[in-house]
Amino acid sequence: MADSRGEPPAAKRLCLGHCGPARSAHTKPGHGRFHKPDSLLDISAKKVAEKWPFEQVEERFSRIPEPVQRRIIFWSFPRNEREICMYSSLSYQCQEGEKDGEVPFNKGLRLLETGAIERVLQVGFHLSGTVTELASQGEPEKTYKVAISFDRCKITSVTCGCGNKDIFYCGHVVALSLYRIRKAQQVELRLPISETLSQMNRDQLQKFVQYLITAHHTEVLPTAQKLADEILSSCSEINQVHGAPDPTAGASIDDVNCWHLDEQQVQEQVKVLLSISGYYGASKQLHSMFAKVREMLRMRDSNGARMLTLMTEQFMEDPRLSLWRQQGTGMTDKCRELWDELGALWVCVVLNPHCKQDEKAGWVELLKKWNNMDVCPQEDGNYGNHVSETLSITAGLQHNSNRNQGLRRTVFVRAIEACGLDWKDCHLRKIISSDNYTNQWGDGDRSLFDSQGRPLWLEHVPTACARVDALRSHGYPRESLRLAVAIVNTVRLQKRRQLETYKHQKKELLQKGVTAIANQEGWVGHPLDPIGCLCRTLLEACKMDDESSVLFTDSINDIRKPIYQHFPVPGSSNTGESYYALALEVALIGLGQQRLMPEGLYAQDKVCRNEEQLVSMLSQMEFDERLVQVLRKQAVLLLEGGPFSGLGEVVHRESVPMHTFARYLFKALLLHDPDLAYKVSLRAMRLPVLESMAPAADGSHPHLVALVDPSRYPRWFILGHLETQQCELASTMLTAAKGDPKWLRVVLESIQQNIHSPSLIYKLAQDACKTATPPNCAPDITLLNVSLELGLQVMRMTLSTMNWRRREMVRWLVSCATEVGVCALMNIMQNWYSLFTPTEATTIVAATVTSHATVLRLSLDYSQREELDSCARTVALQCTMKDPQNCALSALNLCEKNHVAFETAYQIVLDSASTGMSYSHLFTIAHYMEHRGFPIRAYKMASLALSHLSVAYNQDTHPAITDVLWACSLSHSLGKNELAAIVPLVIKSVQCAPVLSDILRRCTMSAPGLPGLPGRRNSGKLMSTEKAPLCQLLNATMDAYVSTTHSRLTHISPRHYGEFIEFLSKARETFLMAQDGHIQFTQFIDNLKQTYKGKKKLMMLVRERFG
Repeated sequence: MADSRGEPPAAKRLCLGHCGPARSAHTKPGHGRFHKPDSLLDISAKKVAEKWPFEQVEERFSRIPEPVQRRIIFWSFPRNEREICMYSSLSYQCQEGEKDGEVPFNKGLRLLETGAIERVLQVGFHLSGTVTELASQGEPEKTYKVAISFDRCKITSVTCGCGNKDIFYCGHVVALSLYRIRKAQQVELRLPISETLSQMNRDQLQKFVQYLITAHHTEVLPTAQKLADEILSSCSEINQVHGAPDPTAGASIDDVNCWHLDEQQVQEQVKVLLSISGYYGASKQLHSMFAKVREMLRMRDSNGARMLTLMTEQFMEDPRLSLWRQQGTGMTDKCRELWDELGALWVCVVLNPHCKQDEKAGWVELLKKWNNMDVCPQEDGNYGNHVSETLSITAGLQHNSNRNQGLRRTVFVRAIEACGLDWKDCHLRKIISSDNYTNQWGDGDRSLFDSQGRPLWLEHVPTACARVDALRSHGYPRESLRLAVAIVNTVRLQKRRQLETYKHQKKELLQKGVTAIANQEGWVGHPLDPIGCLCRTLLEACKMDDESSVLFTDSINDIRKPIYQHFPVPGSSNTGESYYALALEVALIGLGQQRLMPEGLYAQDKVCRNEEQLVSMLSQMEFDERLVQVLRKQAVLLLEGGPFSGLGEVVHRESVPMHTFARYLFKALLLHDPDLAYKVSLRAMRLPVLESMAPAADGSHPHLVALVDPSRYPRWFILGHLETQQCELASTMLTAAKGDPKWLRVVLESIQQNIHSPSLIYKLAQDACKTATPPNCAPDITLLNVSLELGLQVMRMTLSTMNWRRREMVRWLVSCATEVGVCALMNIMQNWYSLFTPTEATTIVAATVTSHATVLRLSLDYSQREELDSCARTVALQCTMKDPQNCALSALNLCEKNHVAFETAYQIVLDSASTGMSYSHLFTIAHYMEHRGFPIRAYKMASLALSHLSVAYNQDTHPAITDVLWACSLSHSLGKNELAAIVPLVIKSVQCAPVLSDILRRCTMSAPGLPGLPGRRNSGKLMSTEKAPLCQLLNATMDAYVSTTHSRLTHISPRHYGEFIEFLSKARETFLMAQDGHIQFTQFIDNLKQTYKGKKKLMMLVRERFG
């Protein structure tokens, strides 16, 4: 709001000042007034001050005594500090990080307590004073002038010199208002200024005007002269009006009586907050503004609907709506929640039980205007053109005449439909007007009462709950409570009848193994939140009032957990029935309702969020014996509820899962009835949408929802969240069942049957293992075995599928089996083919089992060690036969200490080398053999690797070149015969001239053979390139240079000429190693000059270098 105004206050009206002379302008202090009853004068003045504008009082009575005037004026100021708080704080919960002094109400309270208010004067219906803020943190002391106009116990305008702009009153206005409420007897009270002026004669009036002008001549002199000129002019407009305006004389008859609300500031702030609504703080502040609207409605303040209208107009002008519609994309979740709350608030507003018809007609017109705008968001969060099949709010009414079939299901449709509802039904009026309305004598319509004579309200449940919310929101708590009880009794009766129906059909349904959804509309996740509304209404009735609570708290730590107690339900024959128990019962009924998963991401997400909100609300309830009885009874009914219960024996394939709800029930029941807790949770573990498709539904029930195509379930956008909740439920049961083999086995079977995500089963296995092995305590072997079983299932599920966590899972399984013992390790190795790939079995499982760390962890003796090693070697050999390429090296490592096994592994490698292994793996094994002291075997492996290798003429950076050079060095070191055998392989595999040249030079640098190698004698003579095998290698190298040269010249560019010349230089070095190499190279160059004479520049460079 803008605390500083240029506009005149609303209280200005024309006054004649004819009410009689005033004997005293001062108010006499009323000592002892609070210790005796109010006088008849004060009682009457209070009522008149609340209901009548002062002009009506003046017109009704020709002469009003001064004491009566003063008491009416005295009582016309607001008397309730909560109303001041409502208009000076955004919500009853402070924003995060908000300091005490930044909350206007608390700031005003502090200013009042520090004596900052001075010169307080009430002149008629105008209050003024000064508020001084002390100097602090470098800020000088400041004094602000504050003025407040009021009428019929409402502040109608405020002005403050601080210039602060906000929706609500600043702290200075709050301070002056609280001063007037708390210290009313210390405020100097005068009658309206017109009454004082009427007592003056001409001289006094002239003196008054002149002194006033003198005191404020720089401000009022131009205005005073203008008014004087007009008064002296007989034909001026001012002389045509009888009387003169008086800003202190109170409201006229035609003035609207409402609290001051700065509409411009409301619109500006909402606009700014919407522009940054992606931020958590902005969204939270908008929710707080909605909470303020509800608070105003509860105080029956007309500004509630006024403020909501202003906010809605800004919401509809949000430029992002057009963008989202054009792109066909949904809005953000935070925006979607704000729009939902906006729509629900409008339902509350139009369902005001004491709303006037002209008001409702105005709202209908506004709502339809917004509804018809193209950018208006739809209720399901989409921007399509389809008409939703969602039930209308009036679906429960007789004849269903108001169903609005043609309306798009926008966020305002339910409010438009609610405008067709009224409160004229005689039965409804009796329900909400009395706690004693019963039919105990049976003389009424029996369909409107239950067997105990308690009234029922047979209306569409969400619609009936919308009535409850409206009553509660408009400040009718007792009435809303009575209707809520009637609705709960109605739901109870419906559930009993549904259960009886199911018992007659149970055998048939169980034989079919399928069911259909009997509830056309789910109550949890519904736009009107019927279950949450009933719970909040019932819980408020049993909340303990804290006398020490304050109007507004700044600290979140000061927001205490609500304390509830049992208050009996009036007229209940069951003495144990209380509002507290009813709140629990209706929440359990709503959460346990079997309902179809709605379409669309937002609608599905809303179902989950609403369920979590209700569970959170229930979690705050402290259970006693009465609540435990309710919990047990409802849990049993849910298990026996058939198609009407989400925990029934058979559920629809697409019904909303009960995992979150069942987890709450499990925790709540575990201490009181463990068997029932496990039964409920195990029943809820299923996730039918992921199961195989069931047979088609019986076509004899057209009103029931039929089963759908199996391909529909991918439209469950929240499937990942549901599976996570399923996992959380299973984890909770596993943890609770620790030490109980019976339930552990049952829970394990349920997990294996119902959970289909390997990642989630893996998480369960990890959690179970962690729970089973607490630090510094003996492990729980039973739970460890369950963990191992889950791990084995994960291995089987992921064996043939890609999973980026697979190696981690395998390592964890081996560590878990290690915790269980030797038998578990033997078991996973003996059954490796159904759990692991050959690579995993050798490189991870067998290697880990035979590691020193495992031996130490299990404290194995020699025989156990040998048994594990033998099993590991067997696994390694089996894996090598199945996948030699990836398992051979690991198998050789594992079999090193056993000669027979090692020879077997080596033979498997030799047998597989020609078909199943690549050159890189064979080179790796060759290196391994050399490292282990088997050079001959290394030579064989290298020869086999070369037979698989191919290095092209231009692959001088091929990754296998190093291995080729090593293989040649190895054969050279073994002797002339080995070198002679490997050279043909090299010539066949390598066409790259530089590589062949490098091999040739290495072979000519030292004599073949290694000293000390058995059967190998180093002759000490260098090998000649004129004899085999180097002669063959030299010829192959020269041929490679020739062919490579021609290949490079085919597509050579000038920037590569220099590099080509260097290449020819290296070729010449190789040619010169031959006896007639110089001649051959010269002929080669001449051939190049002749063949490529067109490349003049290149050939010139060749001549310069080589002649």
